[in-house]
Amino acid sequence: MCRNIRQLHNFEPAATSEEVRAAALQYVRKISGSTRPSQANQHAFDHAVEEVAAASQRLLDSLVTQAPPKNRETEAEKARARAAKRYVAA
Repeated sequence: MCRNIRQLHNFEPAATSEEVRAAALQYVRKISGSTRPSQANQHAFDHAVEEVAAASQRLLDSLVTQAPPKNRETEAEKARARAAKRYVAA
């Protein structure tokens, strides 16, 4: 999966529509192989982003969990620590 697509489930506060759309955009970019579609494909690209965002929002709205909500800052710090470890100069 594309590294830029982040987990959006079980955070407090819940994922915003902008976060859901950003993830959908990254997904469509990945599967289409294009970050900027041609004019001929722009409508199809935009439609796909909206459809994926809507499906993603429905999924997030229907998921349930017993786990306590995650803290965004704590998760961001964990990600930074993993990245620092991964990109250490050898």
